[in-house]
Amino acid sequence: MAGRHLVRYKSENADRHRTARMANVCNGSVVYWFRKFVPDHLYDFEPRVLEALTPRHSDSHALNDASPSSSQPGLQQNLVRNSKQQQGRTFGSRGVGSRFMIPSFSEPLGFGKIELYSPKYFLTCALGGMLCCGITHCGMTPVDVVKCNMQIDPKKYKTISGGFRTAIAEQGIVNGLLRGWAPTFLGYSIQGAGKYGFYEFFKHYYSEAVGAENAAKYKTLLYLSASASAEFLADIGLSPFEAVKVRLQTQPGFAKGLSDGLPKILAAEGVRGGLYKGIVPLWARQIPYTMMKFATFEKTVEALYEHVVRVPKEKCSPGAQLGVSFAAGYIAGVACAVISHPADNLVSYLNNAQGATVAKAFKEMGTKALLTRGLPLRIFMIGTLTAAQWCIYDAFKVFVGLPTTGGPPPVLRDSKPDSVPKNT
Repeated sequence: MAGRHLVRYKSENADRHRTARMANVCNGSVVYWFRKFVPDHLYDFEPRVLEALTPRHSDSHALNDASPSSSQPGLQQNLVRNSKQQQGRTFGSRGVGSRFMIPSFSEPLGFGKIELYSPKYFLTCALGGMLCCGITHCGMTPVDVVKCNMQIDPKKYKTISGGFRTAIAEQGIVNGLLRGWAPTFLGYSIQGAGKYGFYEFFKHYYSEAVGAENAAKYKTLLYLSASASAEFLADIGLSPFEAVKVRLQTQPGFAKGLSDGLPKILAAEGVRGGLYKGIVPLWARQIPYTMMKFATFEKTVEALYEHVVRVPKEKCSPGAQLGVSFAAGYIAGVACAVISHPADNLVSYLNNAQGATVAKAFKEMGTKALLTRGLPLRIFMIGTLTAAQWCIYDAFKVFVGLPTTGGPPPVLRDSKPDSVPKNT
């Protein structure tokens, strides 16, 4: 009888050994794969997952059933160590424990490994701008094709629906509506990186130059100055691709795509006369557009939090903050579409034909056509595009552990109320 109990006791201990080893292997695998694919500063849910994947019997139950430490000291110590590691292990530096959470941006270490206003921060913002602008502009290529043709040939492309039908009837869906997608994607990816990256840089640089009090007092002027500086540099990268895009979209048969369209323009007109012929109208279109886009967005975000949401930004969930970004982005998009539309007509006209000038554009199109031709379609296009851009950009910032755009910088949030002048 005693021998039978001894065999059973050894069998139970062997099972416990096997269970502990499996738990250790399982825990190690989960930790490895979560740390490989999930940013460690964003989610602090590792202990919850480990707890769910650990065998159902608790560590305390296993300790009570185990033999005295003299017979199995290694197993007991291992279970105690695993239990303590499970309770205390977290991703990032917050020590949140086993809660499933996305950290609040008001926490002292809320930005993970990316220090605010460091070179890594500005490069991260540039990457977010590259993603949001490249993806959204490329997705709006069919609308852009019809819009450009309505500006260049209004007799043929009289209405929006008629413009889509004409483009599809002449060249099919792919060739008719997706012309110029490659220069659009590449050009606006480069422009987006410069626009958002340099905007964050100049906003911080100008704030540092004038001081915290003046930056808070004249922040609208700060937004306008930073966005104008950023767009000026960003358009230098966009201009060659914009020239190729307009030719591809408005001149069927000009080239198959970017690979043969770019060399053709270079050979015929050169760099300055071909690729950068429309740089001044491009600045005239994009700089007011971007100034309106960023300033209106920032002010709209402030107004939405103050009058609609009525909850401080730091206390809102990331989903609510992204909803505010989308709404403010659409409002900003409509405003900047209207203010930049005359210059957009000029860009389309100048890049459409060799030898075109601004004087010829005014003479042939007239003031009314410059102001209104293709405007409804551009309002829809730019409003949707701008809202999507802000949503993607801020979602990317949330993903990497940065705060969404809008509101005073953290240094001003933490200041005493008396030390910061009233916002203008």
